[in-house]
Order: sequence, then structure tokens, then C-alpha cells
Amino acid sequence: MAAKEFIVAIELGSSKMTGIAGKKNMDGSIQVLAVVQEESSSFIRKGVVYNIDKTAQCLSNIVKKLTSTLKTEISHVYVGVGGQSILSVKNVIIKDLPADTIVKQEMVNELMDANRNMTYQDQEILDAATQEYKVDSQYQLDPVGIQCTRLEGNFLNILWRKLFYRNLNKCFDIAHIAIAEMYLAPLALADSVLTEAERRSGCALVDLGADTTTVSVYYKNILRHLAVIPLGGANITKDIASLQMEESDAEKMKLKYGCAFTDNSDIDNNLQLPIDSDRTIESRKFIEIVEGRMAEIIENVWYQIPSEYADKLLGGIILTGGGSNMRNIEKAFRNHTHIDKIRVAKFVHNTITGNAPEINNHNGMMNTVLGLLAKGDMNCAGDEIDPHGDLFARKEAATTTADIHQKARTANEIKSGVVITEAEKQKAEEEKRRQEEEEAARIAKEQAEEAARKAEEDKKKKENSSLKKFGSKFKNFLNNILTEDE
Repeated sequence: MAAKEFIVAIELGSSKMTGIAGKKNMDGSIQVLAVVQEESSSFIRKGVVYNIDKTAQCLSNIVKKLTSTLKTEISHVYVGVGGQSILSVKNVIIKDLPADTIVKQEMVNELMDANRNMTYQDQEILDAATQEYKVDSQYQLDPVGIQCTRLEGNFLNILWRKLFYRNLNKCFDIAHIAIAEMYLAPLALADSVLTEAERRSGCALVDLGADTTTVSVYYKNILRHLAVIPLGGANITKDIASLQMEESDAEKMKLKYGCAFTDNSDIDNNLQLPIDSDRTIESRKFIEIVEGRMAEIIENVWYQIPSEYADKLLGGIILTGGGSNMRNIEKAFRNHTHIDKIRVAKFVHNTITGNAPEINNHNGMMNTVLGLLAKGDMNCAGDEIDPHGDLFARKEAATTTADIHQKARTANEIKSGVVITEAEKQKAEEEKRRQEEEEAARIAKEQAEEAARKAEEDKKKKENSSLKKFGSKFKNFLNNILTEDE
């Protein structure tokens, strides 16, 4: 039976691209209807699209397979944005006000718009997280209604290379897949695995992926820092493969024997681990290879924690992603960060049901795409497919984000974590140009009308002046005649 209502989310991972369809129930739970995964390591590196055509083809394959399972066309999808070069940059916007001015929401909106309009060389602003506002000398989360003469907005801008942003949008255009909404993947993940207490008291969320490790720092319910480290589980695999073996075999050894920390007293110096039927490696040497790279990853994670928040992580460090499944990962993080409170988030806190093994494994590898699925609020179901037609004949996308949002959204209308698609951004720019042209036309018309009015006034003045002169001369002429008659 064809599904009538569902949400579709796609995550472009470095090792696998995942598409998932789920139905939201009245009680807030989600029933997963279909899961599709495709290998992506040959065209997505460090979480970034490098081969546009292959990525577009993979996206098409995922949507076709989901369509076949759901027996319904997919009108649009939710997409996660993440990967290499994402970083956070602090920015301050200041507005001086007349004495005794009471802050209005419009003033706050102007600060947000000014921040969103900031330009960075070769970088695109994906999201802007408001930190706080400084009202004269006092910090406030909401300055509306407060009297002051100086309003300062403190923002955390999330940046990504423009090339990566454009490539991602281009892939969906080529595949004719409409984007309902793009979300910053680390923020969608945080909303699904962090507790309110952790975000409020201060915590670091560490997503240990295949090619990258993402670090998000929260304090007082606000994102304070975001960075992506170009190191992940694949680096450990490559180190093991340096023992002259295939990476596939190295991956199997890592999963079977890998341990993030092993106490020296527990190492058996006589134990040999099999590489293949002819070769072995000393257990101690294997442990040193794995622990050495793991230590490098953890030290880079800790380096990303801003110094002003290093002693404020009362919520601890929360680990997730495929790399969090390595044995003794919590002990390794405690040893290198000296943070005692370490939690591994194996699954999202949403109630999610489904028969797919990827959902029921609860190994942290699906947390991001499940977080994206939970963010969806628009029905992605299109027309029911014709059972007698070509199941894989894709129609061109009829709906885009630009179509859904008929009016270009301002900074204060954009939800936290939402990344504006290129289609909507172009529409917003066109709308801005249209408004500027209308404003210029209005000003030109007013100036023309004013010029015409002045010209008419000058004409009347000139006519009046001529009449006055004529009247004066005529009066003098009559006076002269009367005088002569007398």
C-alpha cells in the first residue's frame, strides 16, 4: 500500500550516504518506513562533495529506491550540511541610539540582518547563533523593552567554503531533487542527543565520524563554538593498513581488536594478532598504532574547546558517531581531557520505531540522519506511483524551498540551524533587487513630479511677474494720460 504522508531526510556522509523516510505520529514518535544506504567514499571526502556527477547519481539512486519502497513519489527532502572547513567566527554589531531610547524588536532585527549580511572571503554564512546582547554595559538575552543609548549584538557565525556550498546545491539540481529545507547537521544532531541540562550547564558534543570529527560546545543553552577536525576513524584504519594490508582487512581488524585505551598491565606481550593466513602482528604494536591515532584525535578535540569554557563543562563530554563504539573510548577521553563526566549517545532521545537493522543497532551511526528526520515538518509525499509504469522514471522537481517560502525570509524569520538553499538565496536577491528598483523608480517618479511641480510654480510665478509688470506699465500709462488731460 502506498504511503500517503511521510518525511524524507538525506545525510551525505564520508563513507555512506543515507536516505530515510519516516512517518510522524500524533504522540511525537516516528515510525521509520524505509532506509537506504549507498557507499560514498569515492565522491564525498571529509563530508564534502568532490565529484558532483557521482554524488547526483547516488542521490538519484537513493530517492528511486525509497520511492520504490514507499510506492509514492518524493516531492522534496530534508538535507544535512556538514563536513570539512565548517567553523564558527564571533562577530559584533553595534548600534548607537538617541538618549532614553527603548529597544524595539525592529532594532534587534536590524542587528540580525546586518550580521547576516556580513561577507567573508570565499566563505558562506550557513547559520548565525545569537550569543547575547549588550545593552549599554549590561548583557541580556532579550533586550526588547530596555532603555539604553547603545545596543550591541554578539553573534556566532557558522561559515563554510562557498565552493562546497554551491557544489552541494548543484548536486540536488542535477538530480532534480527538491530541497524542503537544509539543516546544519551538527545542530540537528545536538537537538536529538543532548539533554536540556547538558546544554544549560555546559557540554561538548563530539561526533566521531569516518573522515571527520565535529566538536560543538554549548553553555547556557547557546552554541558557543563549532569546528570540524579533518581526522576520523578512517585515519586509524589507514594506519593499520600501513602494515601492508588492504584497507578492508584493516577495518575488520580495527573493529575486532581496536581499543581506545588499554592498561599496560593488560597487554599480553606474547599475543600475536592475525593479519592474514601467513602474517601476524604483535598485540602491543597494534595497540600502539590504534591508541596513537586515537590520542591525536582526542587532543585535537580538546584543543577546539575555547579556554573560557574548558572549566564550565559541567554537563561533560558527549560522544556519538561510529567512532564512539570503540572499546574504552570513555577512558581514553578521561585520560586526555581530565573531564570525568563522559557519556556515549548510542541513540537519539526521540521515540523511533522501525524494522530496519540500521535503526535497531543503536550504535550512534544513524543519530545525525535521525536528527534531520525529526526536524522535518512538511509532508514529502508526492503522487502515488503508477504500478504499471516505470518505477524509476523520475519527474523533475516541481517544488523547491524558494517555492515553499513564497516571500524571502529575513534573518529573524529563519529558524536556528536552517541553512538557506541557493535557490531561496537567489530568490531573496531577486526580491531585494526588485524592491530596490521599485524604490528607485518611486524616488525617480517623486523627483520628476517635484520637478514638474516646481516648473509649474516657476511658470506661474513668471506669468504673474509678467502680468504685474504689464499691469504696472499699464497703470503708469493710464496715469500719464490722465495727467496730460488735466
